[in-house]
Amino acid sequence: KGPRSEGCFHPTGEVLQLQAPVGAGDAQQLDRPVPVGVSGQCVRCRPNRRLRRQLVGHGNSLGGYGAALRPVERDPRDAGVKLHMLSASYTGAVLRPTSASALVLGVGLALAGCGSTTAPLKVSGTADVAYAGSLELAMERDVGPAFTRHTGYQYLGRGAGALGLAQEIRSGEITPNVFLSVGSGPVALLEPKFTRWAVEYASSPLVLAYYPDGPHAGELAKIASGQLPFTDLFSLLAQPGFRLGRTDPATDPQGQDFAMMFQLAGLDYGVPAATLTADLGGGSAQIYPETALESQLQAGQLDAASAFRSQAEQLHLPYVALPSALNFGDPANATKYRRASLKISATQVVHGFPLVLEATVIGRHDRAAAESLIEYLLSPRGQSILDRDGYSPVPLRILGDRGAAPSQVQKLAG
Repeated sequence: KGPRSEGCFHPTGEVLQLQAPVGAGDAQQLDRPVPVGVSGQCVRCRPNRRLRRQLVGHGNSLGGYGAALRPVERDPRDAGVKLHMLSASYTGAVLRPTSASALVLGVGLALAGCGSTTAPLKVSGTADVAYAGSLELAMERDVGPAFTRHTGYQYLGRGAGALGLAQEIRSGEITPNVFLSVGSGPVALLEPKFTRWAVEYASSPLVLAYYPDGPHAGELAKIASGQLPFTDLFSLLAQPGFRLGRTDPATDPQGQDFAMMFQLAGLDYGVPAATLTADLGGGSAQIYPETALESQLQAGQLDAASAFRSQAEQLHLPYVALPSALNFGDPANATKYRRASLKISATQVVHGFPLVLEATVIGRHDRAAAESLIEYLLSPRGQSILDRDGYSPVPLRILGDRGAAPSQVQKLAG
């Protein structure tokens, strides 16, 4: 038996080979790879959102002998990540990575642990997802593994600023088959060459998350609870030495709307222009990659940072909720949000927009897996996961060429 774990299970996604026989006549050679279900517990684990793919359970009965997962193959982008071990209810046969040409499968051995499930055997393909960086925790911890368990398709994800990802797709630098954006702007960059449609499936309003042990945490908590006026927030952010973090407006929709939020605060709440200028006066020193911003806040390197409400709740960070007129989370306020604008470059000006999550299929490889991932997000099962992760439901709506969307997506979107 392995040491007691804390009950979490990290996906590895490797095809495995049973090296040791489990009993006379109990091993059989298969002529194609089959994802093997290993129901185990993660020993010596630490958070790592780049262990991308999921080992899929099939309810295999391998009774009497246990198995331990030896060092697993890592994503090549993850240099230095510690290998994981899975413990089962017994020790015995060893599972090792094997080629995709064959799998030796032991029959009659029941593994016990967390996360066991049943998935179809006769599917192949990978949902290769490029997603807005704010979705990283939800996709890697919850949606991706659950999608694989439920459908049998493999999952591979990468997160960054949605605008930056769209540019990388356009240039051919990356070739995912699913794109998950925040707002319509990034998807528009891919039309019509890569896609002609997208579906709205959730939203997440902006908040200001803060470090609970920081020097300004007490005042921020009082603003969040209503003990101090909401407009005191902008005076606090303008104080010398206040460490505010945000994402890059040039590559990230969150960064754009967060900057424009200050304009709307001036229009709707009468915050003086000088205060608003001071709030964002840190310039490039305030800018962080979307996938790194919240970790900087958690480490106490910042006093406060822009965030989606879903991020703050997933990471258990306290936050100041913004009014609906300022949080860009309500599609009904789209006209109000458009009053704000931001000059991105000499030739590009953007206007405020609702931070609605959009999904589309791009490219042609593993299209069935790609469409299945989006169908899963739209399904009651997927929507329930998003709700638990702090996202707000929106009416499912197809944008662009409805006829170009997969038929099942059209049915789910009504």
